[in-house]
Amino acid sequence: MNSLNSFLNRKTLFAFLGPGMVLIAVFLVFPAFWVLYLGLTDQALTGVKAVLPSFIGFKNFQFALGDSFFYNALKISFLFVLGSAWLGQALLGLILALILYELKGVWRNLVSGAAVLAWIIPEVVVAYLWIAFLDKDFGMLNQILSSLGVSRINWLYQHPVLSIVVFNAWRGTAFSLLLFSSALETIPPSFIESAKVMGANIPQRFFHVIFPQIRAILLTDLILITLWTFNVFTPFLLTGGGPSFKSEILPIYIWRTSFKYFKLGYGSSVSAILLLINFGFALLYLLAQRRRKRYA
Repeated sequence: MNSLNSFLNRKTLFAFLGPGMVLIAVFLVFPAFWVLYLGLTDQALTGVKAVLPSFIGFKNFQFALGDSFFYNALKISFLFVLGSAWLGQALLGLILALILYELKGVWRNLVSGAAVLAWIIPEVVVAYLWIAFLDKDFGMLNQILSSLGVSRINWLYQHPVLSIVVFNAWRGTAFSLLLFSSALETIPPSFIESAKVMGANIPQRFFHVIFPQIRAILLTDLILITLWTFNVFTPFLLTGGGPSFKSEILPIYIWRTSFKYFKLGYGSSVSAILLLINFGFALLYLLAQRRRKRYA
């Protein structure tokens, strides 16, 4: 009887998990291995190699590790993550969450609503709004600068990295804000009140009372937004990776090599490298979650 119940329980478990596992295998696992396979070939989108690609081993990976354009895209990607995800989304989201924690009533709802609104608008729409906002001749930002007697700036051409950093940070801050706001609500008010009674100033209350309570959430947020920012492609709509590859992050570099120069095999090898980077951050996320559960 026990063996029959065990069999039925397993059958029920597989019945529930089976469809999900099949979808994961079809849409995640298989494409990942297919990209890795293409990275080991000289697959192209045109010519003979589009039909009869050859297996070339790790030559694409060797070429990538010796390509200055790859290292430029990698460098820009890390700068983009540092400025947009860490200094932008995480730091700004934490500051806003701390401010909202002290605010009450309608102001708290207004600020939270404005941040969430920027997050839920489709990325393509946000990109074109920022293109209009930063336009040299008709953009609102340059109109304001002109009224102050400052010369107009072609932001997307003269400061492309700064432009995409601010754009992505503005859009993604709401996620960190909501995450940190939820974490702050779990801190017993008596902890902070006791610190105030003992004469602790604002920095002391943050580093000795608040930060230890939200440290695991902060680490989780940093890993997640880093993972997402490394894979974002929307900055292409603002700058196209230019001018002169100055704002070309890895996803744009992969697109350019694969679909502009038709080197699908080489583009797949760079995608595999990006997949490896993502796997590293995903592993960090799992370790952070495990640590969080341990100290919960």
